[in-house]
Amino acid sequence: MLRGISATHANTDMTDLHRTLLQRLLLAWLLVSLVAGGAVYYLERARFNDAIVGLVAEHATRLDVAQLVRDGAADAAYQSLLSQTREFIANNYVLIDIRDREGRQIAGLVHPQRRSLEQAARPELTALPHDRGSHMRILNVKGERLIHVGVPLPARDGGQAGYFEGLFLLDEATRAAFQTQIRRPLVAVLLAVLGTTLVLYPVILALNRSVLRASREILKGNLEMASVLGAAIAKRDSDTGDHNYRVTLYALRLGEAAGLDDTGLRGLILGAFLHDVGKIGIPDPVLLKPGRLDAAEFEIMRRHVGLGEEIIAKSDWLRPARDVVAGHHEKFDGSGYPLGLKGEAIPLNARIFAIVDVFDALTSRRPYKDPLSLEASLEIIRSGGGTHFDPSLVERFLELAAELHADIGGRAPDALSVMLRRQALRLFLGAED
Repeated sequence: MLRGISATHANTDMTDLHRTLLQRLLLAWLLVSLVAGGAVYYLERARFNDAIVGLVAEHATRLDVAQLVRDGAADAAYQSLLSQTREFIANNYVLIDIRDREGRQIAGLVHPQRRSLEQAARPELTALPHDRGSHMRILNVKGERLIHVGVPLPARDGGQAGYFEGLFLLDEATRAAFQTQIRRPLVAVLLAVLGTTLVLYPVILALNRSVLRASREILKGNLEMASVLGAAIAKRDSDTGDHNYRVTLYALRLGEAAGLDDTGLRGLILGAFLHDVGKIGIPDPVLLKPGRLDAAEFEIMRRHVGLGEEIIAKSDWLRPARDVVAGHHEKFDGSGYPLGLKGEAIPLNARIFAIVDVFDALTSRRPYKDPLSLEASLEIIRSGGGTHFDPSLVERFLELAAELHADIGGRAPDALSVMLRRQALRLFLGAED
């Protein structure tokens, strides 16, 4: 029996749609999450940095520079800091440097328990601008996160009294607060994006189903038109549509054995349907002549190849049929027509079709002849290897011919139509339908 159509093919197109849609939505979710998450992280980090600078600025600006100048000694200045600042500055500072507006140092303080950290950080410190703005840098020293902050100190008359510059330790509690502050909105954004993706999935799936359904109907219509056109040409040639059905099925099986991919097989189907489409332009006295054609009549008949090329050239969808339409009368030894192509210069689809076209003509009953036996037909095919036919394809065909003829040769037209429809829909739509 011919290779059957698996039941799973009926849903292949929808399965592929689900898979593709899920992959694309997942990719979109990841991209949006990265962008949105990065934006949230950046904004929250900026907010945290602003909060730290604001905290330092709020309390540093309460320092009485004049009092610090009067106190003079570092110990007195330290006591002033403890009394005038709140917990963060007092407990988290590593280094504090307070200067007047001329840049003279008023107080330089190092936390008694953090001198080694201050010494390690010194090479990393770069001067912050001493202007009317606040500035901040983050340093990593000895595994500790340090914040280098500089803020202006206002004078009572509204001017600038000096400048406060501090190096502060970002302790575990502050780090945890920062991470929590970032984590919550970040998780909320990721969940919101995921929720939106899940809500959109069935909507997009429904839209794609409609598009896929419409595409399938259009494609089925195109296939039916190609089949009908081929059958119409066959009837004009005093033949039935059976020949087109059989040679297409024979060609598909030989094409599979020859290793054609689905793209090649689709072209083979269309070419088999339409291989003689150019005969529509051949005058009836020549096309329908019961006896042998004379030389002049044969020249007229040969024109059907070029006419067929012209017909299908007007359709992008039918263009894959060109190899068969243009090449099925070429012969492997170069003695065929219209171009006298030789060997592998003849397209593979044309070489495949040439064998099955002759085989079906030999084994079928025609108004002017009885069918030959399978054995006699195969002997003619075998003897044509290397002259009329591609010898390697002949060998493959001889291995398949008995099975193919038994399964296809005696089927009624309706059964052949159903079989061919399934094969065509499998190749063009991935479904049996």
